[in-house]
Amino acid sequence: MLHSSTLRAAMVCVAFACAAVPAAQAQPPIEGVPTITVGFAPGGAADTTARIYAEELRKQGFEKVLVDNRPGASGRIALNAVKAAQPDGLTMYLGGSPLFTIFPLTYQNLNYDADKDLRPVAVLVEIPTAVVAGAAAPYDSMADYVKWARQRGAPTTLGVASLGSSGHLGALALNKSQNLNIEPVAYRGAAPMLVDVASEQVSIGWDAVASMMPLYQSKKIKFLGVSGTKRLEALPDVPTIDEQGFPEYRAATSWYGIFVPAKTPDSVVAALEQAFLKASENPELRKRLLDSGLVVAPAPAGEVARRIVQERKQWEPTVAASGIKMD
Repeated sequence: MLHSSTLRAAMVCVAFACAAVPAAQAQPPIEGVPTITVGFAPGGAADTTARIYAEELRKQGFEKVLVDNRPGASGRIALNAVKAAQPDGLTMYLGGSPLFTIFPLTYQNLNYDADKDLRPVAVLVEIPTAVVAGAAAPYDSMADYVKWARQRGAPTTLGVASLGSSGHLGALALNKSQNLNIEPVAYRGAAPMLVDVASEQVSIGWDAVASMMPLYQSKKIKFLGVSGTKRLEALPDVPTIDEQGFPEYRAATSWYGIFVPAKTPDSVVAALEQAFLKASENPELRKRLLDSGLVVAPAPAGEVARRIVQERKQWEPTVAASGIKMD
C-alpha cells in the first residue's frame, strides 16, 4: 500500500505531466492553404467580409487563409479565375448575388454559366445598400437630389462598382419615373468610386453600406437614403429611399456567398459549409460586420441554390421593363 506522501508526490507528477501536454490543435476542414478570391478592390464591402471571415477561419485550425483581390468586370474576372481553379476547396469565390441572379438576365454574353460553373457553399451576409453624395453636394436626401437633377436639366452621374446591378437598374427606373437622365459610371471597385463621389466627380454613388462607412465616418460623404424597406440599425437616422417616395430601390439589396469550382467533391463542400456556418455564429464577428454595415445571415448550400432561382425569377419583369442589355 502506498504511503500518503508517496501518493501525493505521484499525483503532483501526474498533474505536471498533464499540464505539459499541449491542448489538441483544431483540425482544419481541408488540408492546405485556402484562398478567398474577391472580385473587387481592397477596402470595399466584399473585401471587408472576406478578411473578417478569413480571420475567423484561422481560429478553426487553418494556419493561413489568404484573400486575393482580383477587381474588374463587375466581379467576373475573379469568378472566372475560381471557375478554372482546381476543385479541391482551396480556391473559393466570395461573390455577390447579382452575378447569379441579375447578370444572367442583363448580360448578353456572360463568359460563365451561373448555374453550372460554380457550386454554392453558404450565404454569409446580407448587403444593405445606399445612395451617397459628397459631403458638400447641394442635396441632403434622395428627394433633394431628384429635385436638383430635374431642375439642372443636364445629365447627372451615378458611380457603381457593377454595371447591370440592382443599383444600376434602380437608376434606370428612376430615370423613367422621374424624367431624369442619370448616366452610370462603372468602377473597378467601391473604394475608387467613393473617392470620386467625395470629390464630386460623380453626382451620386450606389454600393454596399459597408463600403461607405469609412468615408462617412470621416465626413467625406453623406447618405441620401438606404435601399430596401426598413432603416438600418447602423444608420437609424437615414431614411429609406422608398419612404422618400421612390420605390425604385426597394429591391436594391443583395448578399454575399461563398462558391467553389463545380467539380469540388461533396465532402469538401460540406466541410467548408460547416466551417463558414460555424464562423457565422461568433458574436464578435457578427458585431464587427454589423458595425461595418453588413448583416450576418448564414444559409447552407442547398438554400443558396434555391434563393438564386427564386430571386432571378423576381428580377425578370424588372429587367424586361428596363430594356437593359449589357455586352
